[in-house]
Amino acid sequence: MAFANLGLHSQVVKAVAAAGYTSPTPVQAQAIPAALACGDLLVSSHTGSGKTAAFMLPCLHRLAESAAGNSPRVLVLTPTRELALQVAKTAETYGRFLKHLRTVCIVGGAPFFRQQQLLKQGADVIVATPGRLLDHLERGRIDLSRIETLVLDEADRMLDMGFIDDIELIVARIPSARQTLLFS
Repeated sequence: MAFANLGLHSQVVKAVAAAGYTSPTPVQAQAIPAALACGDLLVSSHTGSGKTAAFMLPCLHRLAESAAGNSPRVLVLTPTRELALQVAKTAETYGRFLKHLRTVCIVGGAPFFRQQQLLKQGADVIVATPGRLLDHLERGRIDLSRIETLVLDEADRMLDMGFIDDIELIVARIPSARQTLLFS
């Protein structure tokens, strides 16, 4: 099977090919069609199996299919700064041929003011750690009212690390009519 056979937008498939990938991994082959069908997913797979692409490619497909706005439509929560940076880089790599796609990474340990500036410029995809995202939410720096897809990456680890209260506060500020993807 090829990525082109999964029903992904041609510009997303082009970016995947440019990154050197030709065939989806087993988790991608199963998760991508299910995510494209707009269902909620709970996916568990080992490290290195391609989970990030399994959730990011359908998100980018959806962004490519409809007009951009000033508010984020995809929110990815991760437990650590390192993982957030990796996911943001993945979004940029696979979204490189999408016009006007903006990804902003919101994590602790990075300059708050710079993140605030990036948020003012608008974003389609927000990749964040819960604590820093809440800081921006509480200051009114981010509008999550247009979120269409919520991804909890390493969901089990976030819960183990005690992020449940933060996640609940964030989920309360996004539309209930959304797709939720839990990956671990």
